Amino acid sequence: MNIQKIKDREELEKHIPGMPWYVEKFINYKLPDLSPSSLLEYVRDYETFFSWLLAEGLTSASSISAIPIEDLEHLHMDSVDNFRMFLATRKEQTNGKTTISRKLSSLRSLFHYLSQIAEDDNFYPLLKRNVMAKVSVKRTHKPKDTAAKLEGKLLQEQEIIEFINYIRHDYAHDVAANKQATYAHELNHIRDCCIVSLILNSGLRVSELVNLNLDDLDLKKKLVYVYRKGKNDDSFKTPVYFRQDAVDDIEEYLAQRESRYKAPKREKALFLAIANGRKEGSRMTKRAIQEMVMKYAKRFGKPYLSVHKLRHSFATDYYLRNDLYKTQEQLGHASPETTQIYAHLTDKTMEEAIDRR
Repeated sequence: MNIQKIKDREELEKHIPGMPWYVEKFINYKLPDLSPSSLLEYVRDYETFFSWLLAEGLTSASSISAIPIEDLEHLHMDSVDNFRMFLATRKEQTNGKTTISRKLSSLRSLFHYLSQIAEDDNFYPLLKRNVMAKVSVKRTHKPKDTAAKLEGKLLQEQEIIEFINYIRHDYAHDVAANKQATYAHELNHIRDCCIVSLILNSGLRVSELVNLNLDDLDLKKKLVYVYRKGKNDDSFKTPVYFRQDAVDDIEEYLAQRESRYKAPKREKALFLAIANGRKEGSRMTKRAIQEMVMKYAKRFGKPYLSVHKLRHSFATDYYLRNDLYKTQEQLGHASPETTQIYAHLTDKTMEEAIDRR
């Protein structure tokens, strides 16, 4: 199990005691098939729902863990519609259509399990009436819609090289008047180039990048071993290949990794950072990598760039040179439907290229 999933499993175990007994039963049922990360999302969605039940007086329980299963049987469709409205209008959090659909889908999964799978001692369903069975959850994003949102927000062809070169050289000129930024760039620009180059030449997810260890890297074969999403996330590592263009950047970083980041021998993480007040380097966090990319992107003149858009940039370029199924395998998509985003993106790219001279 990789580091992020260990953290998510620990976080999941912290949340479970605050849930009703039947939610714990559902989580245990799902545990062999879903990753701790996915189950943690389920539990957070249920916390939102049960907190709303308490606030609306739809249960007489004094806490979430005490909400009886019978209170779920007495919910009307009006209640579900009101919950949907609540999600759409929450002041402390903006919930888009995708988020709302996911939360309702989480509830459908729980209610389905309680009414169709779980049984009491007399072999009757635990939930006698399932109001969520009446709720349809529509797909909010089709590949074509996602492609339209990404259009014009990705790096293309020469821009990929230009962005890496900007991190390596030109960023220093832009922040020359800022001593702190200059020092940070001097310390980290080789590492930062390596990270960005690896994403743009492999399509790795940020979670996969964060969890990379030194022994996951095989420079001769030009691949890294990562945990890929799937039905059994934790079963084995999968090789993901990277292009030759990333090799020099990786080698340059490896040559100074230990000396520059004062890495202790016990630290196996590939990408390191020295936290404030620390003398030794430790594994970079997901947030640190995301903020690093955004920092350079803003100065580069593309403030909308993110780690995930770098992955999309690679995927679009890769799809142009390969096919749907190779792209799906390279990116680790569970379904080819997800990969169809790049078919729509490349249609537009080819349309623009036909008149280019």
